[in-house]
Amino acid sequence: MQDAAPSATALLRQAPFALFLGSRILSAAALQVQVVAVGWQVYELTDSALALGLVGLAQFLPMLLLTLVVGQVADRVDRRLLVGICRIVTAAGGLGLAWGSLSGWLDRDAIFALVVLFGTARAFEMPAQQALISGVVAAPDLPRAMAMGSSANQVATICGPALGGFLYALGGATAAYGVAALAFLLAGLMVLAIRIPTRPKMRGKVTIENLFSGITFIWSRPALLGAVSLDMVAVLLGGAAALFPIYAKDILQTGPWGLGLLRASPAIGALGMSLLLAWRPLSRHAGQRMFLAVMLFGLATIVFGLSRSLVLSSAALVVLGAADVVSVVVRQSLVQLATPDEMRGRVAAVNSLFIGTSNQLGEFESGVAAALLGPVAAVVLGGVGTVLVAIAWMRWFPALRAIDRLEDVSPRGNATADDTEGQFTTRGNQGKD
Repeated sequence: MQDAAPSATALLRQAPFALFLGSRILSAAALQVQVVAVGWQVYELTDSALALGLVGLAQFLPMLLLTLVVGQVADRVDRRLLVGICRIVTAAGGLGLAWGSLSGWLDRDAIFALVVLFGTARAFEMPAQQALISGVVAAPDLPRAMAMGSSANQVATICGPALGGFLYALGGATAAYGVAALAFLLAGLMVLAIRIPTRPKMRGKVTIENLFSGITFIWSRPALLGAVSLDMVAVLLGGAAALFPIYAKDILQTGPWGLGLLRASPAIGALGMSLLLAWRPLSRHAGQRMFLAVMLFGLATIVFGLSRSLVLSSAALVVLGAADVVSVVVRQSLVQLATPDEMRGRVAAVNSLFIGTSNQLGEFESGVAAALLGPVAAVVLGGVGTVLVAIAWMRWFPALRAIDRLEDVSPRGNATADDTEGQFTTRGNQGKD
């Protein structure tokens, strides 16, 4: 196998990819700083697990309501412009949080209102960003670019929570929100500076058929449906991030710095796995390894839920993060490689809804479960559920389990928005989906 290091270096020498990656790092770091500050401030204001869950719901609802719209927008406008504007809007909202904290008028309801604004911006940003990368790098480089992007994202996710906890402890919520807003602004300007060839845009009127074409496309491809739904359900059940403030303050007896450590720990494991996958991409048995990774994610969640030691809790989250990256790389590579460019925005919008369901709605589910059962029972039962879901999906989606080499995945023929009945093919020994 060819050494991966020169290929990774060559990708970084390409200005469009370097700007894309740099913007993603800044945006991801800013998001983590903001998440730590919002979580700690809301829990200080309310002392309520349900309120922490409502933060996730406030981010998810715009994504749910706008899914069909944002996919159309991502396929009809300049994706660079859309991502850049969304990040600048998020920066403006972050300045609102900073100003409100400094002036003293920011309360729970005002935080929820601004979180809805962030959720709306991310609803448009996520599918556009997912679809944009296919115009930044060549198709054969996509799996490696995905792993490198995940590595960069995890670096930001390690530094972001630690920086957020440090800023909050040093200068309060105002300092954390102000730094996050500046980073979002720079990220938006960087993506606007990307120069790539103009791609053909979707034309014609919006019809019911093309409005739902992203959903139809995924539904007609069992391996793709299995991948995105497995990740959604597993993280929906096993995600414990919304309860980190409770674990940090009440169970592990730490402060904002401890919350930052818990937030950073999954990213440490994810970074290690991402670097490994960038250097040595998954060569064989991608589908099977995805299922094993999801089971490991569930087991690590159970260990975290039962732990009373900050060291053990952090170690469990490191393993959890490493396992999650395998699932993310397989899923995102399948979405990109199995989708024709002219409808990547619509497919990415549906994929973003699945991601939002697992992350933001998962936070709401965690908050409700913790309010009813207690945080420990909620986390442990979620981990058990994740393992059971992985076992069930292995049986229900044999096409996903059978996927061997990711680089051999491609759409069959020239599928368009009006041609969603065909399956994508895999070239090589493994046959077809």
